[in-house]
Amino acid sequence: MRSFHASKRNACLFPSPKTKPCAALARPLNPSDHHSRRSLSTHFIKQPPDAPDRPHSPSTFLPLLSSCPDIAALRRIHGLILVHGLHRHLPCQTKLFSSYGSLGDIESARMVFDRIPDPDLYSWRVMLRWYVLNKQYADAIRCYLQMRYRFRELDNTVFSLVLKACVKLLDLDEGRKLHGHTAKVGGPDSFVLNVLIDMYAKCGDMDSSRRLFDGLEDRNVVSWTSMISAYAQNDCAAEAVLLFNRMQEEDVELNEYTVGSMFTACSMLDSLHQGKWVHGRVIKHGMCMNSFVGSALLDMYVKCGEVADARSVFDELDDVDLISWTAMIVGYTQRRCPLEALKLFSDTKWVAMVPNSVTIASVLSASAQLRDLESGNSIHALGIKLGIAECSVVMNALVDMYAKCCMLEEANSIFKRVYRKDVVTWNAMVAGYSQNHQGQEALTLFNQMRSDGCSPDAVTVVCVLSSCACLGDIHLGSSLHAYAIKFGFLSNTHVGTTLINFYNKYGDVTLANRVFDEMSNRNAVTWCAMMCGYGMQGDSAGSIDLFRRMVEKDLQPNEVTFTSILSTCSHTGMVDEGREYFDSMSKHYNISPSMRHYACMVDMLARAGKIEEALEFIDRMPVQADIDVWGALLHGCRMHSRFELGEVAVKRMMELLPHTSDYYVLMSNLYASDGRWNEAVQIRKLMKERGLVKLPGCSSLGMNNP
Repeated sequence: MRSFHASKRNACLFPSPKTKPCAALARPLNPSDHHSRRSLSTHFIKQPPDAPDRPHSPSTFLPLLSSCPDIAALRRIHGLILVHGLHRHLPCQTKLFSSYGSLGDIESARMVFDRIPDPDLYSWRVMLRWYVLNKQYADAIRCYLQMRYRFRELDNTVFSLVLKACVKLLDLDEGRKLHGHTAKVGGPDSFVLNVLIDMYAKCGDMDSSRRLFDGLEDRNVVSWTSMISAYAQNDCAAEAVLLFNRMQEEDVELNEYTVGSMFTACSMLDSLHQGKWVHGRVIKHGMCMNSFVGSALLDMYVKCGEVADARSVFDELDDVDLISWTAMIVGYTQRRCPLEALKLFSDTKWVAMVPNSVTIASVLSASAQLRDLESGNSIHALGIKLGIAECSVVMNALVDMYAKCCMLEEANSIFKRVYRKDVVTWNAMVAGYSQNHQGQEALTLFNQMRSDGCSPDAVTVVCVLSSCACLGDIHLGSSLHAYAIKFGFLSNTHVGTTLINFYNKYGDVTLANRVFDEMSNRNAVTWCAMMCGYGMQGDSAGSIDLFRRMVEKDLQPNEVTFTSILSTCSHTGMVDEGREYFDSMSKHYNISPSMRHYACMVDMLARAGKIEEALEFIDRMPVQADIDVWGALLHGCRMHSRFELGEVAVKRMMELLPHTSDYYVLMSNLYASDGRWNEAVQIRKLMKERGLVKLPGCSSLGMNNP
């Protein structure tokens, strides 16, 4: 009954370890005398059998076991112990299997333990500890069950070790039984209570976790931190913040894990103000900004949109490690700052840093955002060299990168090699087809995804809806609308906004407005999409009324909002109103006009026949006008037959992009419209001399089967 691995009794005396020794476990307890102790063990091992100072008693073997540098040396000492008949000496055997455990050879440790005739509680506890430290949690629980059978009372050290195993296995039932056992033997101490709080929380039983916390008479920083961390890990960020505020009221000193959990909670709540306040507390208390705290703080600033603050924290870190370096790269990528991500990755200051799969996936995403195939290929090669190119997170990023760089064959080749495709893998390939205007392939892959048993998510629906728009298939789009309602995707802001844009494209503003009204969550982009729908139908009143409703709801208009409202004013001839909205951008909302806003204003003036005023507006612009601005002027010139100013616009466009055939064609058509046929022919000849060819247009239309 005693041996819980009886089958191992007949195993070889020194089985090969199946796991590599863990550096943390093998590190000596006292590094200052490591070399002298190692030399001592090597000296005794090399002594001949008849040497007078050769070890022969427990008092000489015990220090040798503590100083063993590796498995080979330990096995030689093990042999000496057997030769001297000390295999029944309990302290010596306990130290022997503990040494095997510290070097990561749990199989040999278990074998030695099984050969001890009558191990005491201390020996069992040591064996239990090495099971937990070597991540053999199921064996740890079995060991504990046998300890209960052999010993009437177990101590809190045993309970804390087994609870950690329950946490790792998410074994709530065994954890509850253990909780009951602790109550029977006199109740857990404060340390075990903190572990119980953590166990219940990580196993999803927040009510039991909070009851234990509330019942604590003497809460220390560990108790508070365990509960705050539990709330943050279980998506209860608001409760974590409330508890943290109570902790501050009771003047409990913070530790690094407290503030790390709070930064996570602030990230989840998008609460920049609270996060900055906690950051201030860290500075005020003079806490060390180590990798754990620094990475959590970086993540908080990034998720709250403050990339510059995140970089300031990164630059102030005394010891930048892989975690904080990767966190900053991920932050840049997530906030659409791909150039900064690639600069940080390639900075020679961090040349000694070896990237992991998350780092590689992040810089691949940065390359995808830039459509930088050369950079993406180089990072792919580095991933292969590091042996992490076949990790799922890297392969998903590779599919996305090659698809965004229009390399669909390479993307599809990697996609097919992914052994276990998750929804992210499927989405990357579906989005790739959709972004490259291969709508039919995207729809085919969408159907294959469902037939393979992978449930689509909101991202999938958005990609497929975009494909339907490319194919001109309103009926299939309507079917996807029904699919989104059935599976609850309409509550997703991105899905709802994509549906509004889809119906707007086909002029069905009524259905678009119905989707808008049914959405429970709307952001600025959603409101803009609906404004554009009204504007496209010439309903300026509806668009402006929607803008006013948005402002009344205290929703801050952004650049896209003003693009929509200015476009509406342009299409409906509301010049005075358009000027007012344009001026309000900088006066009331602190938004600097972008090139799109300037183009909208030029288009609005030119459409209204105010061509000279539009040209004066361009001359007053604080930046050089781009193709879109001059194109807007040209459009108005053609509408009002102002060919002399249209010629100015086309010449400026040709200067900006001299190797694009479209603008030569525009110039030729402009001359033809004015009856200047000789000039039109000369432009066509110039195109031919420069090898420029007008590409034929094409379109696609979805048809119902009869």
